[in-house]
Amino acid sequence: MPALPSSSETASLVTLFLCGDVMTGRGIDQILAHPSDPVLHEFYVTDAREYVALAQKIHGPIASPVHASYIWGDALEVLRSCAPDVRIVNLETSITRSEAWESKGINYRMHPANIECLAAADIDCCVLANNHVLDFGREGLAETLDALDGAHIASAGAGRTLHDAKAPAILDLGAKGRVLIFGFACEDSGVPDRWAARPDASGINWLADLSERSLQKATAQILGVAKPGDIIIASIHWGPNWGYGIDDPQRRFAQRLIVDSGVQVVHGHSSHHAKGIEIFQGCPIFYGCGDFVNDYEGIGGHEAFRPDLVLMYCVVLDPASRRLSTLTAVPFEIRRFSLHRVAAQDARWLATRLDRESRPFGTRVDLNRDHTLSVRAR
Repeated sequence: MPALPSSSETASLVTLFLCGDVMTGRGIDQILAHPSDPVLHEFYVTDAREYVALAQKIHGPIASPVHASYIWGDALEVLRSCAPDVRIVNLETSITRSEAWESKGINYRMHPANIECLAAADIDCCVLANNHVLDFGREGLAETLDALDGAHIASAGAGRTLHDAKAPAILDLGAKGRVLIFGFACEDSGVPDRWAARPDASGINWLADLSERSLQKATAQILGVAKPGDIIIASIHWGPNWGYGIDDPQRRFAQRLIVDSGVQVVHGHSSHHAKGIEIFQGCPIFYGCGDFVNDYEGIGGHEAFRPDLVLMYCVVLDPASRRLSTLTAVPFEIRRFSLHRVAAQDARWLATRLDRESRPFGTRVDLNRDHTLSVRAR
């Protein structure tokens, strides 16, 4: 039996595809069919095409414009094999023509005509509660929401009003029930309080911290919508970009969401590399899924974390027990802004590192013969 569950093996279960940050702006936007104006407002880089040049210097030329499916590379074949019921990404890019850029050092945007790159992977839900979706102001957020609506892709964690930002994406799976995705963004991930949605203004479903008050706020949002039998995912942008440390407030917050709100999956992101995974009362907690799509190729400074290696997660849930059935992580390497299956030594490095970081939570990560990773409670 293959390590990655096939669609026939999971016919009565619910399978989720999860990944961390999908950043389709800057260099990636430039290689797609409809690039935005390449002008950037960064301290060191003022032209997005410089990020393309860095990637090409490392791994060779990119024959742009590329097909809309190009950025997903080998991940598309894995998705076909996994056949997930729901595909969820954290979209860390504004989809807009807006020029109302925020003076924050790094600004990501993708031209709305490039929305096909998300549709090419049949993405069902883009979580927008993060520190880049308002890089081009509320005008940019409005256009992002319109672009996703036009492509029939659900969103969570941001909206035109506070009510909309708090509302989950609701995906109806017919006989398998509903999947609810709630998006939250914490200030410690670089999301300023001015981005918070208000009753009369658009923005993000923002949390000041991971205090008891914030927990009660999140719990009330979830319990106000969820029905018996729903599969509930809390998708949270939290913590710094680099480092493996997971503090006690994060663990308490995640565990309490499971106990108090009936959350079955805590989908954490913000870190640019994968962090430890906990399986708490049969429910997976991803403290940091890591990036999945980005234009960092050729940028130095954090080589010890191997940011060129990324993971997609195939989460299989049992609706009857409302608990995890299997969890498989599939590693890829980013080369020329596309995802490629990794060499054996890279898969081994990821398995060893993720096992090391997950063991304190009672979780084991094993390397399979096909270079996938099996994640299980000890």
